[in-house]
Amino acid sequence: MAAPLRSNRDFRLLWMSGFFAVLGAQTGALALPLLVLKETGSAVQAGAVGTVSVGAVLITMLPGGVMSDRVERRRLMRLCDAGSLAAVTALTVAVWYGHAPMALVLLAATAGAVLNSVYAPAAFGLMRAVVPPDQMGTATARLQARTSTVRLVGPLVGGALFGVHPALPFAAQAVGLLLSTVCVALVRTRSKARNRAGSVFSRRELTAGLTFLWQLPYLRTVLLVFGLGMNFAFGALTFTALSVFSEHGRSGLGGGFVITCVSAGALAGALLAPRLGPDRHARALIVATCWACVLTAGALAWLSSPLAAGLLCALCMCLATIASIGFLSTLLIVTPEDRVGRVQSAASFLSSVVQPFGPLAGGALLTALGSRSAFGVIGCVLAVSALVVTFAPSVRSGAAPPAGEGTGAPGPGSEPAGAARACPGD
Repeated sequence: MAAPLRSNRDFRLLWMSGFFAVLGAQTGALALPLLVLKETGSAVQAGAVGTVSVGAVLITMLPGGVMSDRVERRRLMRLCDAGSLAAVTALTVAVWYGHAPMALVLLAATAGAVLNSVYAPAAFGLMRAVVPPDQMGTATARLQARTSTVRLVGPLVGGALFGVHPALPFAAQAVGLLLSTVCVALVRTRSKARNRAGSVFSRRELTAGLTFLWQLPYLRTVLLVFGLGMNFAFGALTFTALSVFSEHGRSGLGGGFVITCVSAGALAGALLAPRLGPDRHARALIVATCWACVLTAGALAWLSSPLAAGLLCALCMCLATIASIGFLSTLLIVTPEDRVGRVQSAASFLSSVVQPFGPLAGGALLTALGSRSAFGVIGCVLAVSALVVTFAPSVRSGAAPPAGEGTGAPGPGSEPAGAARACPGD
């Protein structure tokens, strides 16, 4: 029997590495648009920072997956941390001395987004190489709980530091990246694909992850319906709820409460997941999430209480987080070791590509139809998704590797440097 994750040195180090990196990123993410707004007074330019970051992530996500299957993953993570540290340090110095040109701000935002696109699949590849399949759900849940907690705390820390001096949030981000780099450097585990990917920008390599996902009916259907459809519709749902319960901008209290409940639901789901075995009940959890969202959309059309709306949205987000952890665990288990980076980045790309359009659709429906009809239309979209994941044979059959392919047990290049097998994760 494998040792518990809490007893594993490398897992603890990588958990801490991610904690420092994500906490720093959250402080900087809030401070960056505030800095631009303070310097220029332009909300358009402040919003452009977020647009550039999202665009850079989407463009570089698939090449990042290929890179993580070419280079030893621990080394690649260290290089990404070091590159991000250099960019953030330059921005910190510029802000401290009172001159941070827009070009430097955009460069720092773009560099962070691009390097994260490489770092994330490398981290999942490292976890896939060393975490036993029966511990994958627990490991993924602990990482999600860490991230959800930091996302609640990080913006508060960033806002408080920005109020003292605009350079302090970026200095805190630099310290977090430095600590993250140290933690990764202390990890003993090595993870390198036995069969390296080809050219980073070749069409074959860029689409290798998408091709693998398409070959497995379960993964294909869940990603298209739960990843694309549900992400899009739930984004529209939460934005509509934010607008309605903020009284269309006249009061931020009700809408802010709803969004806080969504974040709290994500954290609750991550904390509950290890007790529920999400990797063993992924399909049931996905179906439950979809139907809970349908019922919530119907209820929001008639509710006037932000408290009730927030609790319903929190329940949906809690279930969605547990289901996502189960799906990700299944994905990592069935993916061959030498394709983990490309498959993970492809799945993230499919899940992320429609997210920016959800709030836009919610706003358009609210303007054109009013709140009750907007929630009704969103509920119908959610109901279609729920029906597909409930009755589709591909979802009911579960996931298994394509014919002729194993799950890719780690080879010699993926084993720890020491005699004992370690279990990292990030």
